[in-house]
Amino acid sequence: MANYKDIKGFHVQSLSSDPVASQAAGGSWASGGDMPASKYSGFPAGTQTAGLYAGGATTPPANSNQTNTTYKYDGSSWTAGNNMNETRFNGAGFGTQTAAIAASGAKSPGSGRTSAVESWDGTNWTEVNEVNSQRYGAVGIGTQPAGLIAAGYDGSYRAYTETWNGSSWTEANDLNNAGEGRGGAGTSTAAISAGGVNSAGTAVVAVAEQWDGTNWTEVGDLNTARQFMGGSGTYTNAIIFGGTLPNGAKTEFWDGTSWTEIGDLATARTQLGGSPAGTSEAALAMGGVTPTGVATTEEFTASSTFSKLNLGQVYFNSSSTNAFKVTEQPVPGGTWASGGNLNSAGYAGAGFGIQTAALMVGGINRTANNEEYNGTAWTEKGDLNAGRTQFSGFGTTTAGIVVGGENAPGSANIASVESWNGTSWTETGDIPATTRSMGAFGTQTSGVSAGGAAPTNTVVGTASSWNGASWTSISSLGQSRKEMGEAGTSGTNGILAGGETPPSTQYDNTETWDGSSWTEVNNLNTARAYMGSSTNTSSSQMLVFSGAPSAGSPIVANVEAWNGTSWSEVNDISTARRSSSGAGLGSAALMMAGYTGTAPSSATEEFTASVVNKTITVS
Repeated sequence: MANYKDIKGFHVQSLSSDPVASQAAGGSWASGGDMPASKYSGFPAGTQTAGLYAGGATTPPANSNQTNTTYKYDGSSWTAGNNMNETRFNGAGFGTQTAAIAASGAKSPGSGRTSAVESWDGTNWTEVNEVNSQRYGAVGIGTQPAGLIAAGYDGSYRAYTETWNGSSWTEANDLNNAGEGRGGAGTSTAAISAGGVNSAGTAVVAVAEQWDGTNWTEVGDLNTARQFMGGSGTYTNAIIFGGTLPNGAKTEFWDGTSWTEIGDLATARTQLGGSPAGTSEAALAMGGVTPTGVATTEEFTASSTFSKLNLGQVYFNSSSTNAFKVTEQPVPGGTWASGGNLNSAGYAGAGFGIQTAALMVGGINRTANNEEYNGTAWTEKGDLNAGRTQFSGFGTTTAGIVVGGENAPGSANIASVESWNGTSWTETGDIPATTRSMGAFGTQTSGVSAGGAAPTNTVVGTASSWNGASWTSISSLGQSRKEMGEAGTSGTNGILAGGETPPSTQYDNTETWDGSSWTEVNNLNTARAYMGSSTNTSSSQMLVFSGAPSAGSPIVANVEAWNGTSWSEVNDISTARRSSSGAGLGSAALMMAGYTGTAPSSATEEFTASVVNKTITVS
């Protein structure tokens, strides 16, 4: 007889542990054998099962407790090796247990900088060619015949990079950010470097940069700023661990795009050694400061078998929890973090794209200015043909549209439309009416513009669709208004929320567009206009942030998320603003520019909802 489940229903996978984002994300730290003596700020090399730690200091203060001893690790215990020729600490180490480099640092007696370099052959240390720029606190990455050191302090914080070819050092292109005490991983031609102290020496930073053998490029920041960390892995698959107390237990995984916090060290510490030749799945943490020097060793291990996170996956956890779970990305749990500042402050411009690839175009104080965001920093791109403000845009960083607006605040409305190809703007088909402050959404070849203010300052509800070449009139909005939140993925899937009718009527209305008609759906919790929104998401998911709830009232910081049925309050934006621009998804949004109530802003904030495994409950 047939089983009902086989006819009608589906199988649910049974897993002994929850899915994780990566192999490393499922890893954890465990105790290894202690070193023969406490050590920190030394020269690390090797892997989890074949580690090396030379020089450094035994306990603070380092100047009076320096050492030249060498210890070797076999995966369970340490043995002493031959001493370094020079006693020193706080330099750069890289390589393996049988072929390593110890470069520069602070030399005993005292703490004068040294340019000395020693090469380890598995038995002895030998003096080799010196670095070009002696310094403290550089990060070492790579192997004995092919490595690099970067950053450091020589009386000023430096961005210097030098590469090693097995016999000599060559000055290479600088980091974008000077500092000291970075963590790093990779090779001499493909590396990741993160954290450290800023160029002024006044604060630790979360900045990260990727090296391609020629240039450093800024990439996504660490979740927690810190310095003097250990590292292990490759430039697209690395872990960085430890660092500035009290965050010295934190471990973060780099997947080539972003950092994810994973299992903490058991012992929080800074100025520890990592495993430069190791991997993100098998790493070694050696010594450090807690704030006293320690001999503690920990081993990070990730299972070779793991279940990878798949958004929307339903499974049964067959461990002690015995629970049905689903992998989801709940927007209400998302948080805001600072992004890179725009080059030009302003407001009432247009934004579109995704969180890691967005455009901010025009606006008050910005005129025709166009900037592109890569997830970390903004770059000036080709300007609009005509400056404008109070307008909308939609599309991507390689294919976008801007629509209507004003040439300048208080000037006449314009009907012009410009198309972006990733390099330059081209005038294309005008909208049917000269409108400003409309809501618009879609792609470069399929979009909608609706509502706004006519030249007489009267709000309208008229709407038009765009096919990539021309505009066609479509059904009007149910409520005429301007300055709405906007989002949509095409000319047949969009949503508009809030808005106003001057001088003092703010709306909480929400309307969705399905390609043929507008439908009134549940209202915002807070009526408002001049808000930002996640412009590149569908009508079933949207974020609106900040804005003005009524004429003359304070700007609000509250944020609301739309789930396709109703609005819910989520975490507030850090700085309330009106007339900001937005981009991205409901789960990964970008807020840029705006007016704080006293001045135009250049600030950017990023909203991110984490992927989690959530227990399914029945009530």
